[in-house]
Amino acid sequence: MSPGLWPPSAQEVVFLLLGVVAVGAALLVVTTRQLVHAALWLVACFGALAGCYLVLTAEFVAWVQVLIYVGAVVVLLLFGIMLTRAPIGRSADLDSGNRVVALVVAVATAGVLVSVVVAGFREAYAPLRPGDGAAQTMGGAIFRNWVLPFEALSVLLLAALIGAIVLSRTDIKAVE
Repeated sequence: MSPGLWPPSAQEVVFLLLGVVAVGAALLVVTTRQLVHAALWLVACFGALAGCYLVLTAEFVAWVQVLIYVGAVVVLLLFGIMLTRAPIGRSADLDSGNRVVALVVAVATAGVLVSVVVAGFREAYAPLRPGDGAAQTMGGAIFRNWVLPFEALSVLLLAALIGAIVLSRTDIKAVE
């Protein structure tokens, strides 16, 4: 090991533990046979990612993660499950039987992702200093330059929710 990397700091240990929780929860999302449990494991995964952002002193990104992904996407997913009358208990239909192929594709994708990140950031190191104004710059860019895409996404999510409601209603009769 190179000097300065061992022993790990408390921030690095917490980041590693949150990363393990995120990966473990993500594995449970895709391996559980209960749809509601998968959604709840997704909440745990997103929460661990928000914790990773907090450790990296990216408070704004952490709160966006909590508000948008945990607060909106997962709630929308749970409402979609409830409104479409999807099976809530154990379901054999959730397993396609391609576990080996899925595992190979997942490992290959993870290998490519890790190698690209390691090659791209091999020499990059920035000390973690809160209060550099990064959140202010990012917030200004989002609310000045990226307002329209965020609003378009909210309309898209609303349309998906309305579509799920319409598809799940059985009391609507076809007009002849």
